[in-house]
Amino acid sequence: MKRPKSKGREVLPLSVIQTAQAGDAGTMEQILRYYEGYICKLCTRKLYDKDGCPHVCLDEYMKHRLEIKLISAILAVN
Repeated sequence: MKRPKSKGREVLPLSVIQTAQAGDAGTMEQILRYYEGYICKLCTRKLYDKDGCPHVCLDEYMKHRLEIKLISAILAVN
């Protein structure tokens, strides 16, 4: 049987999320890597230097906060 896909990517199996809820740090890291691209896209900001030239950069603080929110949401589901 084929695994379901969402936008070309395989969906995380429920067993992975259940293992992360049980407290397995390796599985939690796997989930964070799965969502890393999406989180980075949300945290990308366009900043301008003193000459007005735009620079695209990653807001590390916001990325860290979103990762904490994801971890909290996974652990809160029972």
